Amino acid sequence: MAVTASVRATWSATQTAALDLGTAKAPAALDLLTSFLSGTAAYQADLHWTDRRTLTASASENLDLAGGLVDPFGVTITFARVRAWFVAADIANANTVVVGGAASNAWATWCGATTHTVTIRPGGIILFVAPDVTGYAVTAATADLLKILNGGAGTSVVYTAGFLGASV
Repeated sequence: MAVTASVRATWSATQTAALDLGTAKAPAALDLLTSFLSGTAAYQADLHWTDRRTLTASASENLDLAGGLVDPFGVTITFARVRAWFVAADIANANTVVVGGAASNAWATWCGATTHTVTIRPGGIILFVAPDVTGYAVTAATADLLKILNGGAGTSVVYTAGFLGASV
């Protein structure tokens, strides 16, 4: 199967200030686009996975990037490299979504250490892009689990996650 993809991050903001004879404006715009062709080299991907998931109150799960995810065609995916990934917390969540810190076999090439985590507020998104040949390495059975945790008690959380990468 062939995979082609693009990852885009857009930032647009305008700051204004009232002046005596008008309004001063300071616009800022940034549009970053990374495209991926089908394959396993730099700026290429041959694996793709996305899902929208729910965690009950205080629950967590480990996303196994080396043999634990199944693509839309029913094929088990084993990433060797992740070139782009995101986690988005649903805006209706009352609790945060915490990413990282798996108790064992933690996938941590995207951060400083296996115990590090990122907290995503309701409506928030984290996005990582590493299109080079190295990407974020995944090592089956020793460094392949990404923990996703409901950051609170009392209510469930909904999150969406996606991974784009290569099998070698």
